[in-house]
Amino acid sequence: MAGHTERVCNGFEVRVDRFLSSDQMGLAVALGAGLLIGLERERRKGQGDDRQAAGLRTFMVAALAGAMAQIVSVALATVVLAGVALLAALAYWRSRSRDPGMTTELALLATTLIGMLSVSQPALAAGCAVLLAAVLAARERLHHFATEWLSEQELHDGLLLSALVLVLLPLLPSTPLSWLGQLSPQRVLMLVIMILLMQAVGHVAQRLLGTRAGLAVSGLLGGFVSSTATISAMGSMARRGDAPMRLSWCAAVLSMVATWVLMLMMASVVSPHVLQRLWPLAAVGVSVPLGLGILLWRQGGAVPAWREPHTVLRVREAALVAGLLLGGAVLVSLARQHGMAGLMLGTALAAVADAHAPMATLMSLFGAGQLSATNLMVGLLVALSVNGVTRSAAAVLAGGWRFGLVVALVLALNMAVAWAFVLMG
Repeated sequence: MAGHTERVCNGFEVRVDRFLSSDQMGLAVALGAGLLIGLERERRKGQGDDRQAAGLRTFMVAALAGAMAQIVSVALATVVLAGVALLAALAYWRSRSRDPGMTTELALLATTLIGMLSVSQPALAAGCAVLLAAVLAARERLHHFATEWLSEQELHDGLLLSALVLVLLPLLPSTPLSWLGQLSPQRVLMLVIMILLMQAVGHVAQRLLGTRAGLAVSGLLGGFVSSTATISAMGSMARRGDAPMRLSWCAAVLSMVATWVLMLMMASVVSPHVLQRLWPLAAVGVSVPLGLGILLWRQGGAVPAWREPHTVLRVREAALVAGLLLGGAVLVSLARQHGMAGLMLGTALAAVADAHAPMATLMSLFGAGQLSATNLMVGLLVALSVNGVTRSAAAVLAGGWRFGLVVALVLALNMAVAWAFVLMG
């Protein structure tokens, strides 16, 4: 036995034997990591004069050398890492391969580092080894994704979204502002990023699932941006004949599902502890449009082939939603100064353009202890009901009376069920 530990369990002293010390465990993990990564590199090493210098044995030795050096001293680990880097550079310089890539040389350095890491954090080192081996093995798939599947516009929009998440979001202040309904600039941007993510997922759904299923998914995810805009877009498609009427109804109705789900998502960002109160209402609200949307989708006809759009992320729409969020938050905050009646009136006025802004403000006020649970529920339903009138009008204007009448009836049924649930509860 390499050692043992003792612990107390229910008043009894328990002896727990360990078969490997921490250093021995690190060496074992390093050996396994070198074996796993080396197997993948050996299969791509090639034959003859063009074969690569590093294979199975080299990677195993590099991982073990890193682990042993780390056990002895940090200084020796530094020397070993520098030596492996020098050998990798010499191997690259002497390589006769037509492929000028440095994947194997960099993988050898990474394997040495994984060997060093395995001494102090063996679980993390093992995970890094599996991840590195998977990346190396997915060479053709990654190349196909980067050069053929991914378009230039998709790459541009992906970089934009990454910049918002990794650069701009951490820089914004997280302090709630009273004039903004207890919202912070950081939380407003988080809501915008969430909307952009839903746009990206809807785009990917159309590419992977095809136009018919993708159109329904786009309707659902479009509701996270703006249910009103989604209903208008589907009405225009139905009027132009670009999609069957029932499938257009399906996408428009599914956008109503997103409104209820978005309410929960906004609550998780603005005031997480309000989720427990809102999820039963959201579940009831989702049931009507989700059931009718699935029924309409099953009865929908064929649609034209999918055409790649000019852009993936509709930044203007997301920016418009951000503006409405800010404007609605300010309006509701000012109306709140005139008592509960003023708050409800301000909520209704703000919801004419978009229901997201007043809902976010109401949840923020509840999270700050400035609004009761009953008034929160009533305020949310007021916002959704008023915005339902706006969505019904948009459906009629964009898709005609036939399209708009069905959408208005579904919205009315949805809100009637929600109001009944709250009043009876």
